[in-house]
Amino acid sequence: MKAKNIIPFVLASVSIGFTACNSSHGEKKAENTVAAAPAAIDVFPLQKDKLSTAFQTPAELIAWQQVDLYAKENSFVRKLYVDVGSEVKAGQLLVSLEAPELNSRLAAAESRLKSQEAIYTASKSQYDRLYETSKTPGTISQNDLDQAAARKNSDLAQWEAAKAAHKEVMITQGYLEIRAPFNGVISARNANPGAYVGPSGKGSEFPMFTLQEQRKLRLVVSVPEAYTGYLDSKTAVSFTVKAMPNETFKGQINRLSGALDARLRSERIEIDVDNNNKRLLPGMIAEVNIPFPAKDSTLIVPKSALVNSTERTFVIRIANNKAEWVDVKKGRESGGKIEVYGGNLQPGDQLVKKASEEVRDGSDVKNVKAVAAF
Repeated sequence: MKAKNIIPFVLASVSIGFTACNSSHGEKKAENTVAAAPAAIDVFPLQKDKLSTAFQTPAELIAWQQVDLYAKENSFVRKLYVDVGSEVKAGQLLVSLEAPELNSRLAAAESRLKSQEAIYTASKSQYDRLYETSKTPGTISQNDLDQAAARKNSDLAQWEAAKAAHKEVMITQGYLEIRAPFNGVISARNANPGAYVGPSGKGSEFPMFTLQEQRKLRLVVSVPEAYTGYLDSKTAVSFTVKAMPNETFKGQINRLSGALDARLRSERIEIDVDNNNKRLLPGMIAEVNIPFPAKDSTLIVPKSALVNSTERTFVIRIANNKAEWVDVKKGRESGGKIEVYGGNLQPGDQLVKKASEEVRDGSDVKNVKAVAAF
């Protein structure tokens, strides 16, 4: 009898336990169902605004003018008048050269010049006598007079050629004195007294001197293609150099190349920099800040509203409770704001502020929350 009473008791306990478990699972399932309710999607109205940005890039300072000075003629260095660091004026004598063979060429040219002058003088006198005699009819034939005139003209041409050859040798001798073509500083010297020098590639591998104008410099910047549309001449820029990190220098864009470098795909711009105190040196690398002021109003979105996938760049527009992926092109970016173009976007369109590929194109979106764009 005791055993028979125990069995119904156990079965009743098990039944109660299953009921309790089923009740507990039901409550958890209900809780999970409540938690899975879709969260509201933040949307903002698209607006136009003017976005000003700045572009920072390394640049190089170069001399305003620079020239490598070679000897015009193969010769020897006789005397040097300047050295590295010498500040020179335009026309100042830098080095004198000597070429003994030029003296022989000059003597030969002078001898030929005098000879041709004498020949011309004689033929001219002969023609003048014949001409005066021919005034008496029947004394000189016309043929003799024409031959004398032709000989005189030929000798005159030979004399003019001798004068040109003599002048050429005199000019060549002038090349034995190397003078500064402009005001500047000697930044390199590769010659010594007695050294054999000549034209580049024929007598000298390196130039005798390198002359730089350093009181005015050029700051050369290569601007990538994507930013060339924002460049404007006369735009003020600032830059720093590592040698003086606590000092900021000023300048303005003076020249635009107007073409892209085929290798770098960038446009060269030049900024004039006054350097009267010569604190800045040619060859320094500068960090340049170029402002790109806003010209026209453009569509602006927060960075979080733009989706960059491997295949496309788009924003998500909400219209008629449906999500629409709208392909766009990016413009400038500054302070978490990005310019966007294309996609038939219009001011006032409702865009998802925190866009992602999880919001599928064409999906239903009913729970939205209007927020500010920025």
